[in-house]
Amino acid sequence: MSQNEQRRAPLANEMPMLGLGTWQNDDPEQCVESVRTALEAGYRHIDTAQTYGNEEDVGRGIAEADVDREDVFLATKVWIENLAHDDVISTTEESLEKLGVDAVDLLYVHWPAGEYDAEETLSALQQLKDDGLTDRIGVSNFEPRHLDEARDILGEDPFANQVELHPLLPQEELREYAEGRDLELVAYSPLARGEVFDQPEIQAVADKHGVSEAQVSLAWVREKGVTAIPKATSEAHIADNFESLGVDLDDEDVEKIDGIDAREREVDPGFAPWN
Repeated sequence: MSQNEQRRAPLANEMPMLGLGTWQNDDPEQCVESVRTALEAGYRHIDTAQTYGNEEDVGRGIAEADVDREDVFLATKVWIENLAHDDVISTTEESLEKLGVDAVDLLYVHWPAGEYDAEETLSALQQLKDDGLTDRIGVSNFEPRHLDEARDILGEDPFANQVELHPLLPQEELREYAEGRDLELVAYSPLARGEVFDQPEIQAVADKHGVSEAQVSLAWVREKGVTAIPKATSEAHIADNFESLGVDLDDEDVEKIDGIDAREREVDPGFAPWN
């Protein structure tokens, strides 16, 4: 590790319910600036992944922000080609080097695919946790059967399951599964890549509250007890998403959005576990 290693957030820190997603944020300077801007706007949760190719830029953004590293909840994910036991260890060490940190707050298995072997992969993550290189073990795109298996191996629930979740893909089964368990849900693509903006129900609620459709959608995700990590690069979108924390939906609003008939999955690779 370099002399510029940054301290991780203490385990006592809770995961903020709104974070900045960095998928497809692959322009180095833009990525640095968006992370810095988000942190200085009030965000305290940054999400990246090995396959995004921007861990170094995310680390630079954190370092350049006028925010202490210990106040930032930082997560990354191990890609499907790196899920053999020794590869999990070595590539995570590389990720930490790129991020410029001594540990992350949350380390995910990106998909139960590729080189994923539940026993081998999860034991490696447990080793990383025991060695202090991650505070929490997470999984992503896991179905209930994968979560059951992970719980059996770890002896407890993973800290979080990151999945696509938004008003057009409410993930009722996974939300029901998480209830009563020590399992957080984290929503990627919480705006369905902009598809939510065209839903009349969301437009009506946005007009009622005098806010944007994005803010309504993010407030709906929060009402479901789910953490959202919308991606944004411009200062305007970063600020607009953050302002969703001030939007309080009433029961009528939630019921209206729950009643949307459309069902769309935006992320659906051939190796997805539901295919």
